[in-house]
Amino acid sequence: MNFDELKHAQRERLIFLDRCLTWRGMANRRDLIDRFEISMAQAALDFRVYIDLAHVPPIYDRVRKTYIAGRGHQPLAPSSLTEAFDVLIGEGESAQSSALPRPERTANPAVIARLHQVIRSGRNLHVRYTSMTAGADEGQWIAPVRFTSDGESVHLRAFSFKHGEYRNYLPIRIEPDSSFAERSLPEPLPPDDDWYTRAIIWLRPKPELSEQQARVVRREFGFEGEYLCVETRKALEFFIDRRWGLNERGARLERVRTVYQPSSSAVS
Repeated sequence: MNFDELKHAQRERLIFLDRCLTWRGMANRRDLIDRFEISMAQAALDFRVYIDLAHVPPIYDRVRKTYIAGRGHQPLAPSSLTEAFDVLIGEGESAQSSALPRPERTANPAVIARLHQVIRSGRNLHVRYTSMTAGADEGQWIAPVRFTSDGESVHLRAFSFKHGEYRNYLPIRIEPDSSFAERSLPEPLPPDDDWYTRAIIWLRPKPELSEQQARVVRREFGFEGEYLCVETRKALEFFIDRRWGLNERGARLERVRTVYQPSSSAVS
């Protein structure tokens, strides 16, 4: 039996079981029963399937009455600590109550759908947009070209006829009562050079950190050598700086250099 051939519900249960064994080092049937409200018989079946699929099967500890991850345990579905957070919280707690709340991005589905349709049709759209720097405008023509994401918020990449350049907009700042008038492009849009340019960024721990602090920072950001090299589009480079706090006081990483590589096609 192959892991990917399992039905979705059972695959989700085995992923949870896998994370328990990977990040807790132990798991038992009660974990599955409490989490998924399944029967003892189903939990026992899930364990048998997991043991058959595991590269290194867990071992049952009769004293603690739980399964212990075997020496050299290899997860079936690798996960990050953030993804596995909910298997580490205390009994009776929830991941929601044990973590900072995330802002609810209450986007208007009708606005998003309209933007998507205009992207597909290649037309211009008239919207009223509220900027955090310039405030609300009386309306402007934009040419939406694609949606993007910084990992937290969804953005709209569009050519602004008001500013004469491509910009990243937050769709939730587009007023739902905009006219949403459409018109054909008066002429082809200029090339979005920043979108088709790769930004290759080399980062390293701040030089004022101690050797031990630098080692911890490398572990925190997932690299071992002197530098961490990340790639993105030049159009999205700003979000790297903001999300990783590179320009903030107390930043743990600093940018060493950035190389831009233009391309005639999208970054793979």
